[in-house]
Amino acid sequence: MSRQDSDIREYFTRMDRSFYMDKDKRLARFDQAVSIGHGQTISQPSLVLAMTLALDVQPESRVLEIGTGSGFQTDLLASSSDSVYTVERIEPLHHRAKEKLTEAGFTNIYFKLGDGSLGWKAHSPYDRIMVTAAAPKVNETLLEQLKPGGKMVIPVGDSLDQELRLIEKDQLGEVTSSFLERVMFVQLIEDTV
Repeated sequence: MSRQDSDIREYFTRMDRSFYMDKDKRLARFDQAVSIGHGQTISQPSLVLAMTLALDVQPESRVLEIGTGSGFQTDLLASSSDSVYTVERIEPLHHRAKEKLTEAGFTNIYFKLGDGSLGWKAHSPYDRIMVTAAAPKVNETLLEQLKPGGKMVIPVGDSLDQELRLIEKDQLGEVTSSFLERVMFVQLIEDTV
């Protein structure tokens, strides 16, 4: 295990998941997904950690997160990287997560309200991209915003069958995809208007 992985695991054990939950706080200690309203969930802690470790976040990484949600995953990413650019499409969740993460003292997180399937081109390319909603296939727009040498973790599939995949782009721009595990995430919604 690398020193960075060890540091991430150690920080994770100190995180208070209930801080990011408005209701059902008693469920925070269980390893399960919990509703945060608006048809969204806060993922089970073991999956949040596994996805972060698979992403191989480094202290100098600029990370794009698609789906701020409660801010719990954002906290773990921001604590272990240089900066996080996070996009949330649901306005109440966007404002709530921004409030909680600011209260937690983070100054390296940049927030955007919008369609996550479009990424955040203005600040691209990114070293790492974390997607916390399932896309029908690997999103080409996000892939274009990934730096050569970069990595993306993304759930791929429909509402019944999803695979968590690690996407890696080498220095020549060649892309490979590896299966990590079967998962169940809410769907990545693209604004069509």
